Amino acid sequence: MYRFLLSRQWVILTLLAVLLIPTMIKLGFWQMHRYEERTARNDLVAHALEAPPVPVESLTAPGEKITTRERYRTVTAKGRFDTDREVVVRRRTDGDDNIGYHVLTPFVLNDGKVLLVNRGWIPADGPSQTAFPKVPAPPRGELTLTGRLMPDETTEASGIKDLEGLPDRQIMLINSEQQAERLDARVLGGYVVLKTPEPKNDTPEPIGGPGNENAALNFAYAIQWWLFAAAVPVGWWFLVRREKRDREAAEDVEPAEAEPVTV
Repeated sequence: MYRFLLSRQWVILTLLAVLLIPTMIKLGFWQMHRYEERTARNDLVAHALEAPPVPVESLTAPGEKITTRERYRTVTAKGRFDTDREVVVRRRTDGDDNIGYHVLTPFVLNDGKVLLVNRGWIPADGPSQTAFPKVPAPPRGELTLTGRLMPDETTEASGIKDLEGLPDRQIMLINSEQQAERLDARVLGGYVVLKTPEPKNDTPEPIGGPGNENAALNFAYAIQWWLFAAAVPVGWWFLVRREKRDREAAEDVEPAEAEPVTV
C-alpha cells in the first residue's frame, strides 16, 4: 500500500524532512538563547541608567577595565578641561549617519588624574580630513560634570581598525592606555560620554543614550522555528496520504479503460 515510499523521490523527501526537523528545533533554541542574552543586556542597561550618580573614581582607576555592570553608569567628576591636548576620533556618525568626529577632551581631576571625556559629535569640515577641525570650546575653569561610563574601545570589540600615520591629534579608537602614553599621565580606565554641562549653541552634538535591543523579535523567531519543525511531519504525512489516494484512483481507472468494447 505504501511501497511507493521506497522510491528514490520519496526516500529523498523523507530524508530531507528528517534533517529539517532537528535543524529547525536547534535554530529555535538558538533564537531563544539570543532572546535571553538580549533581555539580560537590556536589564543591565536599565539598571545602570537608573542607578544614582557616583564619583568616577569609585568605579575606575588608572589601568582598570570597565566591566559590563559598570558600563553606562552615571558618574560625576570635578576638575577642568584640558583643550590643549584635545583629540578627535575619526569616522564617527551622528543620528542621521553623517560622518564626522567625536571630540575627546582630557578632564584633569583635582588630584591630578585624567578622565577622558567624549564631548560629542562634530561634522567633518573638509573633504580631506587631514587638518585638525574647528572644535567648539568647553566651559572654562573648574566644574563638575556628569556622564555615562564606557569601556575602552578595541579593534576586537568594535571592528574599527586602529590605523597608524593619522594626521596630528586624530585617533581611531578611544583607549585609555594609549592616551595615558600620549598624555604621559595617570588616565582612568575607560572614558565618559558627557551628559552635563548640557551643550549650548555651537557645542558638539550630544551622543544619544543606549537603546533597548529587540529581544521580543528573537522570542518570536524561536516560536516560528518550532512551529516550522512541527509542520514538517504534518506536511510529510499529508503528501503521503495524497500520493496514496492518487495511486488508488489511478488503479481504479486503468481496468475500466482496458475493457474491450462489444458491438
